[in-house]
Amino acid sequence: MNTPTLSAPVNRRDFLKLSGLAGGGLALAFYLRAGGSAAAADGVATGDFSPNAFIRISPSGAITIVSKQPEMGQGVKTSLPMVIAEQLEVSWKDITIEQGDFDEKFGGQSAGGSNSTPSNYDNFHLLGATARTMLVEAAAQTWGVPAGECTAANATVQHKASGKSLKYGQLAAKAATLPIPAKDAVSLKQPKDFKLLGKRIPQYDSVKIVTGQPLFGIDVKVPGMLFAVYEKCPAFGGKVVSANLDFIKTLPGVKDAFILEGNGKVKELVPGVAIIATSTWAAFSARKQLKVTWDEGKVVNESWDTFVAQAREKAPQPGARNLRKDGDPDAALAGAAKTVSAEYLYPFISHANLEPQNTTAHWKDGVMEVWSPTQIPTIGIGLVTKVLGIPANKIKLHLNRAGGGFGRRIGADYLVEAAAIAHRVNAPVKLTWSREDDLRHDQFRPGGLHFLKGGIDAQGKVIAWKNHCFTFGEGGNPGSGGSLSGDEFPGRWIANYQAEQTMFDTGWPMGPWRAPGSCVFAWVMHSFIDELAHAGGRDPLALRLELLGSKDEMPAGSGGAAKGGKGGGGGYNVARMRNVLKFAAEKAGWGKKKFAKGSGAGIAFHFSHRGYFAQIAEVSVSQDGQLKVDRFVTGADIGAQVVNLSGAENQVEGSVIDGLGVLLTQELNIERGRVVQSNFHDYPLIRITEAPAKIETHFLKTNYPTTGLGEPALPPVAPAICNAIFATTGKRIRQMPLSRTDLRWS
Repeated sequence: MNTPTLSAPVNRRDFLKLSGLAGGGLALAFYLRAGGSAAAADGVATGDFSPNAFIRISPSGAITIVSKQPEMGQGVKTSLPMVIAEQLEVSWKDITIEQGDFDEKFGGQSAGGSNSTPSNYDNFHLLGATARTMLVEAAAQTWGVPAGECTAANATVQHKASGKSLKYGQLAAKAATLPIPAKDAVSLKQPKDFKLLGKRIPQYDSVKIVTGQPLFGIDVKVPGMLFAVYEKCPAFGGKVVSANLDFIKTLPGVKDAFILEGNGKVKELVPGVAIIATSTWAAFSARKQLKVTWDEGKVVNESWDTFVAQAREKAPQPGARNLRKDGDPDAALAGAAKTVSAEYLYPFISHANLEPQNTTAHWKDGVMEVWSPTQIPTIGIGLVTKVLGIPANKIKLHLNRAGGGFGRRIGADYLVEAAAIAHRVNAPVKLTWSREDDLRHDQFRPGGLHFLKGGIDAQGKVIAWKNHCFTFGEGGNPGSGGSLSGDEFPGRWIANYQAEQTMFDTGWPMGPWRAPGSCVFAWVMHSFIDELAHAGGRDPLALRLELLGSKDEMPAGSGGAAKGGKGGGGGYNVARMRNVLKFAAEKAGWGKKKFAKGSGAGIAFHFSHRGYFAQIAEVSVSQDGQLKVDRFVTGADIGAQVVNLSGAENQVEGSVIDGLGVLLTQELNIERGRVVQSNFHDYPLIRITEAPAKIETHFLKTNYPTTGLGEPALPPVAPAICNAIFATTGKRIRQMPLSRTDLRWS
């Protein structure tokens, strides 16, 4: 990143024009203004050393690092401060981490797309190193010696020649008066000297979590707070005709009840009935007696089964949109030694966050103050401005830890609901969704169907591939993760290739789900590649390496995905994928193990969100059809540095368990424009007894920028397991979830 240095401080408006705060990255010039001093900023005590918005050192020696990204269990509140602490030369046990509220001084603040690490990693190194450089200079000036003779370690600057040393706290006031050095005057610690990065560091909040201390949005307490629930139409986009509000207002603890008209957008402020009470229990209890007459609108004519039937009917016809066509797939299929045809189907699913959606809001003196576990604060603020007309500078947003995100809290419907309710109430109001609300009014991962046909020659080489993909969307655009790229692997790799897409326009709310698009496309593509390998009598690993070919780079084509490789398209480093595939196979002992009857192994790989991953599953299936994942091996290339080893392993292991859980049982049925399932009894999540018996994670260190881990480990999980099931039972899994398939064998 080329970061300008400023010879003098600039005002905030001019800085924003200069930097644009593009891509959620940290605009370093705003915090490290060369030539300006690090004197105490607003809200920082006199005498504190605060060279930027993230570091504060008091004369007492207390060291505070601010974490600006939303934390939802991915560990970013630990890993990014580790980067600063590494360069600052302080011990982990000696620092305090604060969660930063939403503030433009921090630059981009979001959690999504596995962007937190790559967007901040280099800049955070510079932040810590700059503060260390200033502290060393403060000591050197105090002693009248050259700064080059001084070293920093454990929050102390030493001058070995004289034996003198000063703690950072003793240097804070002096350092605060010094000019901030230019970037090229700051020396960064080299990886060989790292003491923190790459080590196992527990999540900063772990003790508070396991001891039940308040951290999450649902824990927020504000003096004088009231509690709200919000009843919405079971059918997506329905409107309130009437409700028994007068009766509801007579119930114990109820303070008010009213109708909100909404703005007609299923992912924004949906029409509904708000109940305000003195406790969550009183609000929930009153809701049970609420009677609403609904205008359910047009979505009552839409059902999942109807769309599936239509897709099967339309599959032989040309797709509504041609995504890519190379060569002559039809002719190649006609001349193939063997052809394989298959239908792959996956359902709509929910995010199923452990913590239901919630937000606390208070409208007072023309300011909307909000406490919310949101992934992208700017979306919530923008929605409040759009729906309620409150200027963004009159919205104050506190970021709370989220009990799971997975893309759900990118949407801000729950946040704007709370703000809209608070706008009508003369008190702070906490809105809490029930588990049923969370399941039935989610912004769902769209389901889809793929109709594939592949051809192989006499040597088992793939010579043709056709895919007609059906997806769902609204307003002419596929839902998040539903848009297939023409570059999606193996597009660009097969000479005779065609990908088409047809979309069903619905009124159903859809949103990003962990590794959007990749989470399902990897399953489809690598399951079908496995089918072609077995049809041609080929080893599944050997065929994948053959498909990848000998090129080291595959440039983006006409169907390229967004910059950064968020999907399967875009620029593709083939050499990295080949290497990590071989690496994972070696770690798993692929091809060297003889499996007993009822056991087998499967393999898959995928590139998404800048990460190159290959995975091998070893499974056993009892004759009565009970699946057990005995061993799951991941090979990962996320660049030059694993920031927090325990956090990284946690992300991969969590992805494996999450991917398996979705594969096993998760599906939503939508009938008459509404979700049939209501809670975990009919939308079961994975149990501990169903988790893999052994999960191994291996990182392949490469000379590439460090990238994120929240998403790229998940996509290959399902195909690796399904391919292992085929190797074990001879049954090909072409429909999610697995509960739809009888795995019994004889």
